[in-house]
Amino acid sequence: MRIVSVAAECEPWAKAGGLGDVVDALARGLGRTDALDEPVDVFLPAYRSVVLPGDAVISEALVSVPGPYGPPPPAEAEGAATVTIRSVVTHGYRLRLVDFAPAFDRDGIYGYPDDPWRFGLLARAVLETLRAERRPIDLLHIHDWHASTTLVLRDRFYPDDPIVGRARLASLLTIHNLAYHGWVERADLATLGLDLGDRVVASTATGIDLLWAGIERADLVNTVSPTFAAEALTPAVGFGLDSTLRWKAAQLDLAGRPRFFGILNGIDPAVWDPSTDADLVVSYSAADRGGKAACRSDLLDRVGFDPGDDGPVLGMIGRLDPQKGFDLLAEAAPRLLSSGARLIVQGSGDPTLAEPFRALAGRRPDRIVLNERFDRAMARRIYAGCDLFVMPSRFEPCGQGQMIALRYGTPPIVHRTGGLADTVVDEYLHPGTGTGFVFEHPTPDDLAWACEQAFETRARPAAWNGVIERGMAVDHDWASGPTTAYLDADRRAIALAAAPRTPTRRPPAPRS
Repeated sequence: MRIVSVAAECEPWAKAGGLGDVVDALARGLGRTDALDEPVDVFLPAYRSVVLPGDAVISEALVSVPGPYGPPPPAEAEGAATVTIRSVVTHGYRLRLVDFAPAFDRDGIYGYPDDPWRFGLLARAVLETLRAERRPIDLLHIHDWHASTTLVLRDRFYPDDPIVGRARLASLLTIHNLAYHGWVERADLATLGLDLGDRVVASTATGIDLLWAGIERADLVNTVSPTFAAEALTPAVGFGLDSTLRWKAAQLDLAGRPRFFGILNGIDPAVWDPSTDADLVVSYSAADRGGKAACRSDLLDRVGFDPGDDGPVLGMIGRLDPQKGFDLLAEAAPRLLSSGARLIVQGSGDPTLAEPFRALAGRRPDRIVLNERFDRAMARRIYAGCDLFVMPSRFEPCGQGQMIALRYGTPPIVHRTGGLADTVVDEYLHPGTGTGFVFEHPTPDDLAWACEQAFETRARPAAWNGVIERGMAVDHDWASGPTTAYLDADRRAIALAAAPRTPTRRPPAPRS
C-alpha cells in the first residue's frame, strides 16, 4: 500500500493536543510494518513554529494551487497560488510541509477567523501535489474537520481524476474531536471555491459543515476508542452529528462490518519510557521502581513543595478547555486539601479556567502550583513525580495522559467516559485487579470521592503497589494493537473504494 495522511498537527513539529501525537505515532507504526511500499506521506502546514533538524535533507517543489488563494490576474491561473512543498524523511515517515506564508506564517495553529480558508489551501495543495507527482496512491487518511476539506474539494474539483478521484483513491476519516466541525457560512463558501448548487453544496444550504461532509464522503470513518464510538451515536455526546454517524454505522463494508467504528489509540513505548526518559532526574522501570521516589522529590523541589511531606500529590496536565474538567478539580480542591493532598496543574488555553487555580495558588503556594504553559519536560516530570494523575474529562474520545501515567507508575483518576473507560480498570469496583480509580459523574463531589478512594488505597502499601504494578504492565503499544487495527481498516477502505458503488441517500443534516 501507499498511504497519504493529512492533518493539522503532527508531533513533534506542531501540536496543540492529542491529535499530533496520534498522527506521528501511527505514521511511524505503519512504517515499521511490511505492509507499505514506502513510508507514509504526512502532509502538514508549515507553521511558523515548525523547526526541522539542522542536518535534515530537504527537497522542495513548487505547486500551483488554483482557487481563492493567490493574487488576482495576472497570475499563472486566476487566483492561483504558488505553494512550496518541503519534504524530508524523518521519524519513520516522509513529512511534507505545505509552505504558504499568508495561510500559515502565524503565531498559532488554530483560532483564526479564516481557518476554513487556511485548511482549504492545505487540502487543495495536497491534491495538486499528488496529481503533479502522478504516483498511484491507495489510501488517503484524513484527520478531523481540517483535513475533511480534502474530500470536499476532491469531490468538487477532481471527482474523476485518475490519481485522486473518488473511484481511484480510498479514504479513511479519523475523528479525534467531535466537538469541532469546521462550519462555513453560505456567505463564506467562496473562500473554499464553493458555491450553492455545485457538486457538494445544496442550492438551499445555509453553509457547509466540513466534518459532516467528510463523514458523508469517506469510505470508512472511525473515532479513537470503542466506547466513544458508541457514545457518539447518542444526542448527549454526538455534538449534533449523532444521526449522521448512525447513518454511517448502518452502512456496511464488503465484509458486512459497520463503516463507522472505534479503534483505541496507543502510545509509543520508546517515546514514553521512564527507564530512558532524559527529563527525569533518575530513571526507573516496572522491574525496579526505586528511582520514582527521587523523581517525586525532584518535582516537589522544583515547584516549591516540601519533599518530606508524604501527603498525596496529584497532577493534572492538559488543554485548558471545558471538556477537560479543570473546573471540576478547582471546585474539588478545598476538599482535597483538607485531606492532606497537594496539586500540580499544568495547562494552557482558556485563561478563565486557569483563574481559580491562580487564586488558590496565591493563597496556598505550599499546596497548589499552576504551570500555565505548554512544557514538555515539566509534563514528563509530573507524570513521573506525582502520586496520582487526575483526568476528569467530561468526554474524552481516547486520551493519552492516562496511558502515559500508567506507564510511569502513577495511577490515574478518571471519569468513566470514552477512551478513559476503555483503558483504566477501577480498583474500587475491582479490588486486586484495578489499575486506577474511576468515577461515574463529572461533578466535583464524584471526583473528590474517587480521589479519597485512591488516598485510602495508598495508605495500604500492598494494595497500592499492586495497582502500580498492574498499571505499568498494561500494553498500550501502537505496534501491538492500534497499528494492526488501522491496517485492517485501510484494507477495508481500499476494497470498498474498488467495488462498484451503490447509490445511498445523503446523511441527515447536522443539528446546530
